[in-house]
Amino acid sequence: MLEYICGEVSELTPTLAVIDCQGIGYGLNISLTTYGALAVGQKARLYVYEAIREDAYVLYGFIDRRERELFLLLISVSGVGPNTARMILSSLSPAELEQTISAEKVNDLKAVKGIGGKTAERIIVDLKDKIKKGSDTLLISHTSQQQEVQDEAIAALVMLGFSQVASQKAVQKAVKDNPTQKVETLIKAALKML
Repeated sequence: MLEYICGEVSELTPTLAVIDCQGIGYGLNISLTTYGALAVGQKARLYVYEAIREDAYVLYGFIDRRERELFLLLISVSGVGPNTARMILSSLSPAELEQTISAEKVNDLKAVKGIGGKTAERIIVDLKDKIKKGSDTLLISHTSQQQEVQDEAIAALVMLGFSQVASQKAVQKAVKDNPTQKVETLIKAALKML
């Protein structure tokens, strides 16, 4: 079992990070929280979850153990697979997710693409007692020009399964509310509108 992969970030998109570890490039599926904490060329340590199936071997990477623990809790819930868990962690930061579950905010979970009322309730029922209220928050830093931020946000939403037109409309609406948003904040705001 892989615990973590440490190396230089050689490629980075909002949904995938490639970590160069002694000449081998590991492609890890990531959330927007992890994406916001990484930059191409920097050294990084990503904690790993391996999804081994008959037809695929997929790695998921997390910026810290806390995010991975939440991911593991989410996929333990019936009806929540790795991609749905990643979508939840892209829409809500670990701290927001813990707060949402602790406060039983079903509507906040239902706002995530692919999460219906029954699944949202099941997540809360199954995980409420397992979630510890954490006070530490992840600092997300990312700088780029506003147009690049908008283009990147639209590309990320398209990669997550939304149409180009719907993604553009949601991003434009989110930019009107706050024109100086970082890309991950912009994507989260747009996700709530889709």
